[in-house]
Amino acid sequence: MKTRSDSGPVLDKGDVLLEARGLSKGFPGVWEHLILDQLDFDVRSGEVHTLLGENGAGKTVIANILSGYYEKTEGEIRVKGKLVHFRSPREGLAHGIAMVHQELMLVPAFTVAENIMVGLDAPLFSYGIAGVEKRIQRLVERYGLQVDPKARVEDLSAGQQQRVEILKVLFHEPEVLLLDEPTSLLTPSEADQLFVVLRAMADDGKGIVFISHKMREVFAVSDRVTVLKLGKTQGTCQIAETNEDELTRRTFGETVPDYMERPEVAHEELALNTIEMVPSGLEKKPNSQGISLKIRCGEIMGLAGVSGNGQTELIEAVTGLVPPASGEVWILNADMTGRTPKEFIERGVAHIPERRREIGIVEQMHVAENVVLKDYRKTPFSKNTVLRHQQISSHAEKIVEKFNALVPDLWQTECRILSGGNIQRLILGRETWRKPPVIIASHPTEGLDAKAIRHTWELFLALRAEGSAVLLVSEDLDEIMSLSDRIAVMFEGKIMGIVDGKGADREILGHWMAGGTASAA
Repeated sequence: MKTRSDSGPVLDKGDVLLEARGLSKGFPGVWEHLILDQLDFDVRSGEVHTLLGENGAGKTVIANILSGYYEKTEGEIRVKGKLVHFRSPREGLAHGIAMVHQELMLVPAFTVAENIMVGLDAPLFSYGIAGVEKRIQRLVERYGLQVDPKARVEDLSAGQQQRVEILKVLFHEPEVLLLDEPTSLLTPSEADQLFVVLRAMADDGKGIVFISHKMREVFAVSDRVTVLKLGKTQGTCQIAETNEDELTRRTFGETVPDYMERPEVAHEELALNTIEMVPSGLEKKPNSQGISLKIRCGEIMGLAGVSGNGQTELIEAVTGLVPPASGEVWILNADMTGRTPKEFIERGVAHIPERRREIGIVEQMHVAENVVLKDYRKTPFSKNTVLRHQQISSHAEKIVEKFNALVPDLWQTECRILSGGNIQRLILGRETWRKPPVIIASHPTEGLDAKAIRHTWELFLALRAEGSAVLLVSEDLDEIMSLSDRIAVMFEGKIMGIVDGKGADREILGHWMAGGTASAA
């Protein structure tokens, strides 16, 4: 089944497959500076070339240009030495260039197979759904990316949807694969499995461009690494000729602390209390049990677990998005079971969602509008139902400055063109500036660089000191163990155990995440 055209002769290992020279990109009328400024970059046959850089450095922009999603402002792109000008991702695919995006780009109502068929270079459904499903199943078995080809995307967890994105690209058998932080929703073992796939593809002569801010991943899979800063390269080197400390200093300047010291929890009052609560969607799971979680004011409760084990349903229940199937949800001694999301917000529940573009912001709205999305009806942002633009602007400027978000213009820049990391900074600012009594934070540092991660951790500890309760949902055990006063692990809809955060045993937590018991560890 042929899915792309021949883009030239097969090159030897080490020859340049894809290169950019003098590449520049700007957004006229919005950006006051170039996002990419005279950038040179290439990827060679048989290598993994990693792009490192802070949020807004231009990593995603260059990947979007090289794969045809954006058009360049200046410069040239060559594929196997041939000058090309991509006007669409389809043209990129025709030359063997494909991209896995950090943000999901799927049609929720379609099945996995239907989503993949949409991108095929042929009349819709001309391959036959059964044939596509069969080929997807072979890819699933080959790469271990367990996804049902017949499942609807809207019914999949975020981690499973990320696997669909990877399968969607692998289906085209590209010669150059660009991956924009593809492990953000994968467990460490799944990420390691992906690295094996990438190395095998490189060994077959393919070129891999890998975007990541996680040093462990960079050294696990890279041959070369290029550091980007504000749209310019800061140098390229062989991974064997550098080390983690050097790359961290060049990229971020500082490192993330291993453990965040904090005083003991000073409060006994319960901020969040679920009583034998079964979230909607989990009531039919055979191992699902009523969830009883008690989080005190001024306490951080970490909830660890592999994506797809009920965390999303739990979050929906404790934020009012979906009423629980049974049981009770109490916020600050008030029974909130079955109440609306607006009532949860008014009660003081802040929500930092996992799917930031889908439910965290309105992409078509401007930055200032998104910053006051939950507060525009309140003083000082409106008076007698009339918005007060000066007050909104002043507040948005403070949020942007405090969280170091790269935003060209508060009232002209639509959030859709911001990087995922900068969107996350705006959401963090919007949800925490009022010092809410309850914060539900799902993967709050996903896509952030080391400096921003440290800033977020320090923010949560500062809010904790002010009496805020935080439910921290993450698959990153380092984050969970660094921040949490207590740690719970969720597997197949039930809580496997709860331990004190200080001195928690990583091996036991890992066994619980896999469905085992503490005694097995």
